[in-house]
Amino acid sequence: MADTDPAAAAAPVRFKSNYAATRKIEPFYKGGRIQISRDGKFMFCPCGSKVNVIDVETGAVLHSLQQDEEEDVTAFVLSPDDEVLVTGSRALLLRRWRWREPRCERSWRAVHSAPVATMAFDPTATLLATGGCDSTIKVWDMVKHYCTHNLKGSSGVVHLVQFHPDISRLQLFSSSIDYKIRIWDLSCSRCVAVLEGHFSAVTSLAFADGNSLLSSGRDKICMVWDLESRQSKRTVPVYETVEAAVLLPQEGDFSQLGVKNRGLHFVTAGSKGILRVWEAASGACVHSQAVPFALREEPSERSLSQCQFVPARNEILTVSVEHNILFYDAQSLQLRKQLAGYNEEVLDVKFLGPGDSHIVVATNSPQLKVFELATSHCQILYGHTETILALDVFRKGLMFVTCAKDRSVRLWRMGRAGRVTCVAQGLGHAHGVGAVACSRMKESFVVTSSQDCTIKIWNIPESLTSKAKAALVSSPEPLHARVTERGHDKDINSVAVSPNDKLLATGSQDRLAKLWSCSDCSLLGVFSGHKRGIWCVQFSPVDQVLATSSADGTLKLWGLRDFSCLKTFEGHDASVLKIIFVSRGAQLLSSGSDGLLKLWTIKTNECVKTLDGHEDKIWGLHSNKKDDMVVTASSDSCITLWQDVTEIEEKEAQAKQEEQIMKEQELSNLLHEKRFLKALGLAISLDRPHTVLTVVKAILREPEGRRRLEENIVRLRKDQKEAVLAFLVTWNTNSRNCHEAQAVMETLLRHEAPDTLLQFSGIKSAVESLLPYTERHFQRLSRLLQASTFIEFMWHNMRLADVAQQDQGTL
Repeated sequence: MADTDPAAAAAPVRFKSNYAATRKIEPFYKGGRIQISRDGKFMFCPCGSKVNVIDVETGAVLHSLQQDEEEDVTAFVLSPDDEVLVTGSRALLLRRWRWREPRCERSWRAVHSAPVATMAFDPTATLLATGGCDSTIKVWDMVKHYCTHNLKGSSGVVHLVQFHPDISRLQLFSSSIDYKIRIWDLSCSRCVAVLEGHFSAVTSLAFADGNSLLSSGRDKICMVWDLESRQSKRTVPVYETVEAAVLLPQEGDFSQLGVKNRGLHFVTAGSKGILRVWEAASGACVHSQAVPFALREEPSERSLSQCQFVPARNEILTVSVEHNILFYDAQSLQLRKQLAGYNEEVLDVKFLGPGDSHIVVATNSPQLKVFELATSHCQILYGHTETILALDVFRKGLMFVTCAKDRSVRLWRMGRAGRVTCVAQGLGHAHGVGAVACSRMKESFVVTSSQDCTIKIWNIPESLTSKAKAALVSSPEPLHARVTERGHDKDINSVAVSPNDKLLATGSQDRLAKLWSCSDCSLLGVFSGHKRGIWCVQFSPVDQVLATSSADGTLKLWGLRDFSCLKTFEGHDASVLKIIFVSRGAQLLSSGSDGLLKLWTIKTNECVKTLDGHEDKIWGLHSNKKDDMVVTASSDSCITLWQDVTEIEEKEAQAKQEEQIMKEQELSNLLHEKRFLKALGLAISLDRPHTVLTVVKAILREPEGRRRLEENIVRLRKDQKEAVLAFLVTWNTNSRNCHEAQAVMETLLRHEAPDTLLQFSGIKSAVESLLPYTERHFQRLSRLLQASTFIEFMWHNMRLADVAQQDQGTL
């Protein structure tokens, strides 16, 4: 339940009618090699069947290079001049993209008999090497579009290819699963040397100068090779599985990293999850990155899978096995920016920070993610050992609490710089803790509920709050449960605290919601009426009302005095997982397992709007303090920010209405002044067939109306004539207006050549509609002509008889 802003509380309640999705935080990286443009502004991340282009500063996905055949991208490479990107897919196709547009320029068969595993451009961007899972390497001329070399001799998957930086040598380096590095001379298409020394997969190659090569491997060593003698100069044991080794530039001050001379230094990244700097000459580690976690030899969620130096940003980029992308300052290895490439299933989300500048996200993992909305910078918070199930934020937005399957509850605080630390931890539940709620008025207590069917109230000492505020907490302090009470017979799915901190409510799988006293956790009442388990409970911020949502697809409002059901909202076709009050308690927003959001007005029991923004269950739903934005989180790994656009839409509608009134007044003036051409143009722009008909009738009423109509119709633009043609189809269906329709049609047929008419949009359907009604009108005219002729004949006969009688009378 969002807290109401005091300034907003004084204003009258504005009922919401619509929300619009303004931003979506969705997975943009699912594994594979990441590349950065030469200017350091764009990042290219493979994500299934597409490659996403990311703005590094904002973390936003600018556009995607999508494969047509929906086959996964197995490898891609960016040209050295940043102009072209080539992708290879499981469909054994290579595609060349102009990624800035984005447009696929050309696609061709890879000729490999298995997917391409790696690819590399030469320094001039004219040659492309592809290494396949079929043990072959192919070299392509990107200018003349043909395969120049087919290099055979590797064993197993070729997972690494790289050109020598000196293009005059025409050398290509490769490695496959036989752990050997092969040097290919492209002038004779032969393997001229094999560098043996690694005992596991070679993971990276880096050229120090024209004659030195650094290789890293999963055998926990790095090797420096002399390319003239093609022998190993130095073997450096690094005591971890190395995924990448990056050479530090000779220029630049790296003294903070232990670099004291101008010799060869390199940075390694691997299973330990830290960056380490090594001196090649001595084989010594001169610097280890300081990290707040214990190092482990075996791979873990912190292990690094990639590392590269970004000269334009003077940063080192690393990628973790959890698909987090980290940018470190190259001089100090201090973290500058972190992006989360993949979120898994999102279980809960809340706004965080005094100005709701961040969101805190619980995904299907033991780590928390805190996103800064302005930059997409993501903090990864470690502490829980099993999946985090729920979280809640205190009113001021600086402290929040999380609970997890590891049976613990943790209290976190955001510092002034936006850094979040864990300040307290509580243990005591017998099973996973599935729901948590904070006190609303002060940061004084936390309520948790668990799969062990119990409720616990944890006191937060004032001393802890003040120490956390002063950033004096070095390690999490213990929290102690003040009260424990068995609340339900089945799992408790939700818990909520009333705005005055005196009551708490719980909702359970046993189809019951219960009201408790916060002071001693005594049961005050039971809300019974749902047909299936209750997923969420929420107190109204203004009334003595409790809202519940259930797996039976309904929402119910209950009175806190007599525990009776006041209202039932039906409309969801699936379980209603979350509800919140918006518009200061006058409306409800609910999310379902069908991926839909629904906005309800309580007074009328009406569903005002249904929003479709997710493809799976929406577990997280929260409103900000200003009550003008909502965040949702779903099992589809997406987090969506929704903006209240009611006021914007009302202003737009009002402006449109005012514009319509002004145009109608202008039209009336033009008709009065008999400026028919302008009147016709204005009526057509209003897109009102009846108004155009009124103008046509006004022209025809004038002396020589047909001629004047002809003059005005001829002077219209082609698009206006097309609009008039569409309108006269409508007029022609009514016998009252058929004369005007036929007059306009006659003008068009007389003044437009048949070829020109055929170019009109919708001409075919217009003719098909006009023919039957025109025939009917002419049939009616024929009958009218026959009837009038008969009447005239009768009239003449009657007159002749009268004349004969008169003649007889005179005689």
